[in-house]
Amino acid sequence: MAKNKTLPDMTISEASEFWDEHQFDEFADIEEVHDIEFALKRKKYVGIDLDLYSRITIQAKQLHIPEERLIQQWLGEKVNA
Repeated sequence: MAKNKTLPDMTISEASEFWDEHQFDEFADIEEVHDIEFALKRKKYVGIDLDLYSRITIQAKQLHIPEERLIQQWLGEKVNA
């Protein structure tokens, strides 16, 4: 196959499907990535009463968001109030 193809712009899900159907050696402009650096956010975990957590889970499901995101929103609102 010719090695003069270039990679199209695509979303992560599109890229996943794309690479299921293509090989790296089809593209001349691909370079191997050696070092990737990124900063992880540090997190602190705290215990929550199981009954309280159950009620939070119910509210999160009603809002169609993960429990962690709901708790983060509430804590952010409280701290910034």
